[in-house]
Amino acid sequence: MANNRDRAANQLSEFKKSQPQLKSETIRTGAGAPVGNKNATLTVGPRGPVLLQDHVFLDEMAHFNRERIPERVVHAKGAGAFGYLEVTHDISRYSKAKIFEHVGKKTELAVRFSTVGGEKGSADTARDPRGFAIKFYTEDGNWDLVGNNTPIFFIRDPILFPSFIHTQKRNPVTNLKDADMVWDFFTLRPETTHQVCFLFSDRGTPDGYRHMNGYGSHTFKLVNKSGQAHYCKFHFKTDQGIKNLMADRAADLQGTDPDYSTRDLYNAIADGDFPSWTLYIQVMTFDQAEKFRWNPFDLTKVWPHKEFPLIPVGKMVLNRNPKNYHAQVEQIAFSPAHMVPGIEPSPDKMLQGRLYSYTDTHRHRLGSNYLQIPVNCPYSSKVKNYQRDGPQCVTDNQEGAPNYFPNSFGGPQDLSSCVECTFPVSGDVQRYNTADEDNFTQAASFWNNVLTAAERTRLVENIVGHLKEAQDFIQKRAVSNFTQVDPEFGRRISQGLGQAGAGKPANL
Repeated sequence: MANNRDRAANQLSEFKKSQPQLKSETIRTGAGAPVGNKNATLTVGPRGPVLLQDHVFLDEMAHFNRERIPERVVHAKGAGAFGYLEVTHDISRYSKAKIFEHVGKKTELAVRFSTVGGEKGSADTARDPRGFAIKFYTEDGNWDLVGNNTPIFFIRDPILFPSFIHTQKRNPVTNLKDADMVWDFFTLRPETTHQVCFLFSDRGTPDGYRHMNGYGSHTFKLVNKSGQAHYCKFHFKTDQGIKNLMADRAADLQGTDPDYSTRDLYNAIADGDFPSWTLYIQVMTFDQAEKFRWNPFDLTKVWPHKEFPLIPVGKMVLNRNPKNYHAQVEQIAFSPAHMVPGIEPSPDKMLQGRLYSYTDTHRHRLGSNYLQIPVNCPYSSKVKNYQRDGPQCVTDNQEGAPNYFPNSFGGPQDLSSCVECTFPVSGDVQRYNTADEDNFTQAASFWNNVLTAAERTRLVENIVGHLKEAQDFIQKRAVSNFTQVDPEFGRRISQGLGQAGAGKPANL
């Protein structure tokens, strides 16, 4: 065996070593029947034709034709792992969720990291946000925290999400990525500017999944045992340290090792170098939210740490690789709607939209009983409800229990202690255009206070390298937006476009 083969490359050899007895099992059909000869179809004579009665061949081909399920519309390319969250600090004063009930408590979890815009075979090192989704298997059911490696997002109203994703995918005529589509949307919706700056900074190409932070991104609501509620944001800070790939290195890896991040994660866990993240929360009272200087539920903005400091909660450790990718990673299904008592949604418009869209797409992709798939099953809890039947029902279908409510025959009852907290709502019902809700202040802070001089230079170079492919009028609109972030920022973008020969610099 070559000495330079890593654990991922040696997976089959490791599997063989793990078997207590090296013996071959009998091949069997999907119905369990033994197969006499797997090397040939059943034919009339040596030259055929093949007989329709060859049930072994039909069993093989019928399943093969259906091996692929629809890939995710977004986050199609990803890697997964399993581990646990251990509580290190008491936050029971904020939340009654059982996952946080005492220091030292451990809860099993599954994680899926991903890129966003690319297809299933795309490169791990593409310039793209990274999905950071966690499924906690708690005693009160599964809690899914479905976020990204950035604390913000491109838009703040979910009605724009399909259009945004279309711009990141392929032109419907050419089937090619299209810079006009990307930058036309970015510049027409300037609330994207903050996240665009993250995307084209060094943070847009993390050095693998182990060296990036994760964020719930949205504002959530924590509720304690007394019914008191606070708004909250979740932060997972990598204990490995932030590391990013420079643009040229990321581009090289797209050609030489497109599965770079997947390989890195698998090998680290297989070698016992278990990656970990420290969980923190930010907390805001309802009164603070009411009086805050901008909308605290705006997904394009962060909460300043000086005003809402990070509160430590626990540590997430990944210590187990999947046993089978399709079963445990391709079929895992996360949804922000999968909440547990003590964790509730806020008025965040993007979160409200995702509460519907994620569960809806899973029912399309995996079937109406997708929660019965083992990796999605709330195995630390017990499912008792009035849902029955449907395709791919693989449980006992709750046997003879009544399938209607209310009933007099021992069916499950509701639990008053788990009723959502009460909160007042007021306001006129209409469609509020959020396009002009301070799109540049936080992007300016990112440019001036977060990035170093060298990082600002690379941000400009990365933007110019992509924006130069767009038409002149779109470039000028982009320069105008970046100038509102900071005049120096806009000037350097304009100068870079001129030097790239992508048209005349914008007339500022």
